[in-house]
Amino acid sequence: MEGLARICQRARWFVVAGWILVVVALSALSGTFGGETSDDYELPGSQSARAVQILEDGGFSSDAGTQAQLVVHSDDGLDEERAQVASMVAEVEDRVPDANVVSPFVPEGAHQLSPDRTTGYVTVGLPTQDAEATAELGDDLNEVRDSFASDDLTVEVGGLGAEQEGESGPPSELIGVLAAMVILLFAFGSVFAMVLPILVGVVGAASGVALVSLGARAVDMPSFAAPVAAMIAIGVGIDYALLVVTRYREALAGGANPARAVVVAQTTAGRSVLFAGVTVVIASLGLVLMDLKVITGVALGIAGSVLVTMLAAVTLLPAMLAITGRRIDRLSVHRRRTTSDGGQLARRWSRVVQRRPWPAAIAATAVLVLLTLPVLDLRLGFSDAGTRPTSDTGRRAYDLVAEGFGPGANGPLVVAAAVQEGAGTEDVEALADALAATPGVAATTPPVFSESGDVALLQVIPTTGPQDEATADLVHRLRDDVVPASAGDGLEVAVGGATAAAVDFADYTAERLPLFLAVVLGAALVLLVAVFRGLAVAVKAVLVNLLSLGAAFGAVVAVFQWGWGVELLDLGASAPIEAWVPMMMIAIVFGLSMDYEVFLLSRVREEYDRTGDNATAVAEGLARTARVISAAAAIMVCVFGSFVLGSSRELQLFGFGLAFAVFIDATLVRLVLVPAVMELLGDRNWWLPRWLDRALPRLTIEASRGPRGDR
Repeated sequence: MEGLARICQRARWFVVAGWILVVVALSALSGTFGGETSDDYELPGSQSARAVQILEDGGFSSDAGTQAQLVVHSDDGLDEERAQVASMVAEVEDRVPDANVVSPFVPEGAHQLSPDRTTGYVTVGLPTQDAEATAELGDDLNEVRDSFASDDLTVEVGGLGAEQEGESGPPSELIGVLAAMVILLFAFGSVFAMVLPILVGVVGAASGVALVSLGARAVDMPSFAAPVAAMIAIGVGIDYALLVVTRYREALAGGANPARAVVVAQTTAGRSVLFAGVTVVIASLGLVLMDLKVITGVALGIAGSVLVTMLAAVTLLPAMLAITGRRIDRLSVHRRRTTSDGGQLARRWSRVVQRRPWPAAIAATAVLVLLTLPVLDLRLGFSDAGTRPTSDTGRRAYDLVAEGFGPGANGPLVVAAAVQEGAGTEDVEALADALAATPGVAATTPPVFSESGDVALLQVIPTTGPQDEATADLVHRLRDDVVPASAGDGLEVAVGGATAAAVDFADYTAERLPLFLAVVLGAALVLLVAVFRGLAVAVKAVLVNLLSLGAAFGAVVAVFQWGWGVELLDLGASAPIEAWVPMMMIAIVFGLSMDYEVFLLSRVREEYDRTGDNATAVAEGLARTARVISAAAAIMVCVFGSFVLGSSRELQLFGFGLAFAVFIDATLVRLVLVPAVMELLGDRNWWLPRWLDRALPRLTIEASRGPRGDR
């Protein structure tokens, strides 16, 4: 790291120019060769995937692919608007000639007209499409809606409408960056010192988004991969640069010249950045083990953006510091004396906690456990148009269908039956009767047979909505009990559809979460033991990180699943937690928590090696890191929290969870629980069995080991 710092100083202008070329080249390549996103949550081998395959083999490709609706409503009854509906159907067929368009006024669409004949919907079916084609379809349908809507006829776009109405106002990433600039300006008191971390974050975000676009040519990248990569890159980029710039300014204040200060910053905070960045990359890549296409794409996007951001922090930032030199404190906005012996308030706070460690530890743990309790009611699933604000056309279409046909009509189950040799239509009719008689089923549509007669399609309308737990129970009951008992050997039956696919995905992730969590915890434990040569301090770090993660999950459940504060935050309706969010939060939160853990514990270990006094080491370590950890956490909270202001519930949920986790970690955990527990453990923090000491590699972060550190 010292050699790298000197190289970046000597070739500082070349390094800066090189990074500019890298960002420009990646952006240009992504614009020219970038791939298309694909929100494919299908699980190969699942029953919902098998249902799609059966329907496609039978010629029902439009029923197995992209589905949209034009929902129409008239208080006076749709019979009065029959001509308008017919004209609208003709307009859709003209605009989308490949679509299978079904009117509620034709025999095969009779079930698309509500019993009171005031509400109906026109179905628009197409084979599975990419994101660009789906967006074009949504634009066409929104234009049709605008053309035919009137005072007498309400028209809304269902299925695709929620994806077509984007947010207005500035991007949420910009709001987060502006908030970070204010915090950095307050923390550093200098415009120059504020600008450098922002530049690193922006470089990381721009590169990360470009890498996601390029990666979409090789792997499936969901539509939210780019904003998630940008969010993480901005947060960690500013965070990492903040640590390095703080050490650089401390070295200058201690009498070092700018060249020496760059080396000191690189060999201390820079090494922490390298360690923390690699940890986040490893945790992200661990998601690949879940063997889900949609998660693999996001994991690779996050890993790539963090890797580029980390490289910028240890190469571009030293070069910019060398160019800036002592001007780092120019353009000050307030008078502030920077010394290497600051942190008096944090030092006094640490002593207060250390004088009464038991009450502090018990109180902090109790609060964290209380915040974690909602996790016991965690339900995994997917949001739909029903979770969006009522200002959205997709939400209005959803509500119209629920009012006219019942809540289950928004998430019908698609039952695909392959007729085997020796079976006939009577077997399919018997299956339909059994499905209709099942508790929780509101209605079933008559079987529709393929031209060859060997595949039948039925729709099952639940009595409950797609997000209701009873609907998931119905899917399991149909698959486990009703279908095996009524289909016999003559039919191969698969229960699919969007609702059933969401159930499959949620079940799959729930089964694998414990294993993934164990892998992440184990990796974090081994790394911390290897770095700090203390078993107790590493176990403590993993446990408190687990508590902060649990508290974040609890807050997410309370807000997004139970609906606490959804109106205040304009989050639409409550619903199950997105099935991909827990595993992503586990990986990212543990990776980011390592930043603060490494920065704090490295300073504590440095003081312990110097003095041999655990109490003094804890107080000094907290005093020297509290300010920068608080500033870094505030920036993370603003960057992640800014996504709550967006229009995508998935990103709102993910951003809120990360922001809350960082907030709890940097306040209750770092300022109360950690000093209290380390005071209670005393010298036992640094105990390590000799056999384990010999087995583990020796990794050094920030502090150079003295006699105590080498034992």
